[in-house]
Amino acid sequence: MNLPESLLIAGSFLLFLSIVITKLSNRFGIPSLIIFLLIGMIAGHEKFGNVGFHNPVAAQLLGAITLCLILFTGGIETEYKHIKPILWSGILLATVGILITTFSVGVFLWGFTKFCGSRLQFTLLEGLLIGSIVSSTDAAAVFSIIRSKNMRLKANLSPMLELESGSNDTMAWFLMILFKTMLTTKQAVSPMAALFTFVQEMAVGGAAGFLVGKLMLALLEKLRLPNRSLYPGLMLAVVIFTYSSTRFLHGNAFLAVYLAGLILGNKDFPYKKSIIQFCEGVSWLMQIIMFIMLGLLVNIDHLTDITGIGILLSIFLMFVARPVSVFAALFFSKTLQVNHKIFISWVGLRGAVPIVFATYPLLDIATIGKAAVIYHIVFFVVITSILFQGTTLSPLAKWLKLEEPMLDEHIPNIQLSEEVDNELIELIVPEDAPVVGKRIVQLSFPENALIVLIKRKGLFIIPRGDTVVAALDLLMIMAEKKETVGIIKEQLSIVD
Repeated sequence: MNLPESLLIAGSFLLFLSIVITKLSNRFGIPSLIIFLLIGMIAGHEKFGNVGFHNPVAAQLLGAITLCLILFTGGIETEYKHIKPILWSGILLATVGILITTFSVGVFLWGFTKFCGSRLQFTLLEGLLIGSIVSSTDAAAVFSIIRSKNMRLKANLSPMLELESGSNDTMAWFLMILFKTMLTTKQAVSPMAALFTFVQEMAVGGAAGFLVGKLMLALLEKLRLPNRSLYPGLMLAVVIFTYSSTRFLHGNAFLAVYLAGLILGNKDFPYKKSIIQFCEGVSWLMQIIMFIMLGLLVNIDHLTDITGIGILLSIFLMFVARPVSVFAALFFSKTLQVNHKIFISWVGLRGAVPIVFATYPLLDIATIGKAAVIYHIVFFVVITSILFQGTTLSPLAKWLKLEEPMLDEHIPNIQLSEEVDNELIELIVPEDAPVVGKRIVQLSFPENALIVLIKRKGLFIIPRGDTVVAALDLLMIMAEKKETVGIIKEQLSIVD
């Protein structure tokens, strides 16, 4: 059997195994991301799979494309009205929080290895590089766990976590590149020069994302492709173009991709649902392939060598650096209480982003002598973060009384054709809503809205004009226009 066929067989088998095994991971409460990494590690071990892969360039390129798809999908699924109330809190977490985490981890690693007689010795600059790499929380890790647990969080916590994990990669990436450059060039960078570079990258990235988003909206309004299947491919090309062109212009490409998705997601355009489903599917597929590939880069012997410092760093990051950064960044927040901040601190999951960032020093291993050690430390931190924080999110949310009951289980999955210009929404009637006790015929709903189904105490009711609305009814409502949804929510006293 020749080499290409062997690679295809091995690759397809690993992909098949990873997808099938996600069923078991959900059943036993193990995050699926861990499974993908472990499969890659086992496949690369000489005593098991012996799949030889030691190409950090390919891993970095694949990781960058995957992160772009994750960020774009997160942006296009985010409604601005949900993040508007917590916008500044999310921005502070993504900037000030990242800075505090980076410097606290850097100082900890430098001080501990210098004064505690550790076998591994890190300079302050090497510690800051590791701190910048592990400072970013991971959108894929956070929301794959929250959605798999069917968690509904109070106090706009879900939008805040989504905004933070989707936007803090930009600051972490900038700091990682800054400290890596300082290590490779052996030259210091003045704070003013660093600030100027940061502002320039943010400005270019923000402008590129805004421009691409607006141009795509105008193009999609006028462009009528002969086949609807071409639209997802068009969007994929836009994502890759946005990333590569922004990098070429020395802007922050991750910010550009996220912002372009956010602009597109908050407007209607042809085949929007199909495009979102395509992006979700491709993102998951790319995540699986990327995590397997990143697992293949791991040497299990090297991983055992850094276990001690890895455990200490994980504990410091989970119980000191992350909580301090969250409480400091949200110190002036008037809406978030202590239990909210405790939960946000614990949801600082590390995932794909830190491991991908850790491949950058591997490309300069000649000048960054501890590049392989850094990669394995980051890998260890990600494993422990997902295992310990990821598996305890739901119990912690319940203990802090932040999880709302799931009242919409087993709702019929009804999907409308995208050619139908209607919205099918599900709303729960509050206990104090003025419509409670009224018959449907007495409701002053807009003429272009219709209640098509009611779920009450586990039973489904086909409504008639004399059907009485009860508290906590789940109404499935067909509405012609988005503006109608707002009117209905006002009548039901539902506040977003």
